[in-house]
Amino acid sequence: MRHPISKPRLRTSDVTRASVSFPSDVYAEIEKIAASKKVSVAWVVREAAERYVTQQWASVADREERA
Repeated sequence: MRHPISKPRLRTSDVTRASVSFPSDVYAEIEKIAASKKVSVAWVVREAAERYVTQQWASVADREERA
């Protein structure tokens, strides 16, 4: 039996709510990813946003080191 991916609990004081619109084909893919991981669409979007921000900060740090 597969166990679902653990979902960290967010305290409401640590979050900001946002409304985001996606093209329907992108949303459909997000739904498929969420279903396959047995998590919510919101979890997938938060995970993607966190990874993107981490990647962007790393890119900025790399550029600053080379300057």
